[in-house]
Amino acid sequence: MSQLSREQIRTMMGEVLANQGKELPADDSASLDAIGFRSLDFSELALSVEDELGTELNFDAPGLRSITTVSDVLDFIEQLQSA
Repeated sequence: MSQLSREQIRTMMGEVLANQGKELPADDSASLDAIGFRSLDFSELALSVEDELGTELNFDAPGLRSITTVSDVLDFIEQLQSA
């Protein structure tokens, strides 16, 4: 299975936000609450990643609860690709 780079995932995350008139900050430590990135946005990002990879990402809801920053989202999706 091919993998997306952290930068590619970050770009896709920025596109999800841009579709709502929001902007992804340069600082990966930015809080998701502060930038308005919600659970539905995460779902949209995950679907985009799955489409790009041509495979389904397997993750559970409890794992999502610990995600609070841009960096957490990038780390989480990187880990899913390696699973």
